[in-house]
Parts: sequence; structure tokens; C-alpha cells
Amino acid sequence: MPSETRGPTLLALSDGSVFRGRSLGAKTDTVGLVVFNTSMTGYEEMLTDPSYGGQILVPTYPLIGNYGINLKDAESKRIQVKGFVVRDDCDAPSHPHSEMTVHEYLETNGIAGVSGVDTRAITRRIRSTGVMMGAIVQGDDTAAANSVLEAAQWYGDHDWVGEVATKEEFDWIGDGTTGTRPAEELIVRSQRAGAATEVNDRNRPLRIAVIDFGVKWNILRSMMARHCQVKVFPCDATASEVRSFDPDGIVLSPGPGDPAVLDGPVETIRELSDLNGDGSKSIPTLGICLGHQLVARALGADTFMLHFGHRGGNQPVRDVRTGRVYVTAHNHGYAVDPDKLPKRPGVRVTHINLNDNTVEGLADETHGIMTIQFHSEASPGPHDSEMIFDEFVAAVKQRVNGK
Repeated sequence: MPSETRGPTLLALSDGSVFRGRSLGAKTDTVGLVVFNTSMTGYEEMLTDPSYGGQILVPTYPLIGNYGINLKDAESKRIQVKGFVVRDDCDAPSHPHSEMTVHEYLETNGIAGVSGVDTRAITRRIRSTGVMMGAIVQGDDTAAANSVLEAAQWYGDHDWVGEVATKEEFDWIGDGTTGTRPAEELIVRSQRAGAATEVNDRNRPLRIAVIDFGVKWNILRSMMARHCQVKVFPCDATASEVRSFDPDGIVLSPGPGDPAVLDGPVETIRELSDLNGDGSKSIPTLGICLGHQLVARALGADTFMLHFGHRGGNQPVRDVRTGRVYVTAHNHGYAVDPDKLPKRPGVRVTHINLNDNTVEGLADETHGIMTIQFHSEASPGPHDSEMIFDEFVAAVKQRVNGK
């Protein structure tokens, strides 16, 4: 059991409810959008996922920290959540790769948390009421917590992408670690299928430009594992800046926040995909999560905020082209409005969420576009849909080879 000497801390929600527990991590106050994730493992990847920018994360699994923290499993350079709320945290992890406890990790990174609260009650409240703002405050002063909440800006009114994305373009050559999952394993499925994704008629690696809205490292690892040359661009990169790399394909990354506030990237996507033309100048594009939503906006669709979002590794998604169902990883609070899909020739829905029928994928073959709302790179999550990267690389190769 975690130490009882950390002192009292509370989580106050904007609906007036208060949950009291023990301090976890840094002894500071914080405010953010309170969300829950239903994955049973993967708290290291969750904490470092840039798509959690501006959010206080509540894992529904009650025991957090049992296998400690291994920095090789990080998905970015730092913890990205605004706060962390758990039922119980472990102060004696048991794993040979463990470097520190969850408490020590949060404390070192200046992130506040709460332990010892009823996360089931929090989750039920969010499912019933919808996502809401919350404040983690040291001590037991409810009035102070309410003051923090009253002064807080609504999550959707802020550009969180600008806070988590890279400021400068860079070549991805790895994250400096070997990782706990070797790169070779990332392509074992494609090897078994006999896909030779590393070969093209230009006799060089395929060049993939990744526009960073909050990219996870496993997306970059997955492209590099398929022998692609990867360059990462800032979220505000212009179409001409991206084209100067002479990319064979483009990946639009996941990220936090409301896609409706990102008009600049939408215009960049329109130009890179030649959406105002016949597609002859388009660059094959894969949009993931927020990238999927931005492509939808570029095509003329609208997006909306979900009642409590999809966050976890157990979302069933059906590929409408084949009828096959995949168990997929999700981390998003916004979705594409199915009632306002674009009336454009060649644009079609490719994937549907079987829980609520939300749009999980789009395709525009004329302009070389494919998108997914789920996370094919997992981390954490099931690896059922990793073949999306193989499909994308195969499409890029086909375009490069003029076939």
C-alpha cells in the first residue's frame, strides 16, 4: 500500500462533487478536463501520450504502478497529462525493468495526482454527466478548489496542440532507446503476409513526412520499422515547407483538443491533398485520430465533442469494406459528424465503431487519402490493426512506382 504520510489532496469536479484522497506525485495544484481510460495496462504510455494534453486522467483499473516505470515505454519526452487520479498506487513495484514508482515519476516531472479515491464513482459520474473540468488541490479546502475551477478556461477553447507538438522539424532516427518491443516485432505481421514495403522503383527508402499534432513515438517507430525515411514537421508547417522534403507520403498524427480550432492545418491538408484539384498533385496521406478529424474537416465535414469520449484498448471497430471487426485502442474526445459527411465523389466511410456507430475511418481514393480514428500503433492497446501501416506504405509505394 502507498504511504499514508503524503498528506490530503482532493479532486473537485465542475458539477460540485468532491473526491478526497492522498497526494500523489508533485505537491501542486492543477486543473484540466477529467477523462477516464479503460485499459488494464499501459499507464506509462498513457501518461506520456500527447493526446492527453490539458487533461486529468483517471484509469478505471484500480491498481496502478504494479510494474513500476520503465522510461523505454514512454511515448514522448515527458509526461503529458495535467493530473493523474487512481484508486491505489503501488510503492513497491515488481518488474526487472522498473526504474521508479509512479509517485516518483510524477513528482520528478512536477505532475500532481490523487490516490485513494473511488475511481469507479468518478467514471460513473462522467459517463452520466459527460466530461467536465476538474481541479486537483493540495489539502482539504473545497473553496480553494472551486476558485481554481471558476478561473479555469474551458478545455475546448484552448489550442493544446501548440503546447505538445514540436516547434522545429527534425529527422526521426529513433528515441535513443531500444524499447521493450523490438522494431522487428512491429513488422512481423507484414513479413508473414509477404509484404516487401521497403522496396520502390526510386531505389531509396520511401520518404514519409509526419505532421506533428501530438505524435506518439510508436507511430514513428512503426514507419521506421518499415524502412521509411521519416521527417517530423511542426503542426503549423505550410504545404510548401512539407513539399520541400519531397515526401512520398504524409502522416497526420493524433493530438489533443478540438479540431474546430485548427483552421491552419486544415488548409495545409487541402493543399497537400490537392482537394481543390483533380488529385494529380496530391500526396498519399494517412490521418490518425486528430489527423482523421482534420482530414474530415478539409473534405467538408464537421466534428463534435463526444459525451465522455473513447479512451481505452477495447473499442470494437468494423471495417465496412471486409466486414472484419478489430479490437482497437482509442484516445479521443471528438468525432466526425456522420450526418454532415462530405458529398464528394470517391469519399466513403471505411470503418465504423460498433459501440456507437461513430465514423472510424474515411477514404478518398482520387486524392490518395485514408484515415482512421483509432490508434493502429497501440501503445498501449491491442495490435490487431497494425496492418494499417502496411496498407498505407503499400499505397505510397504504388503511387511512387506509378502503378
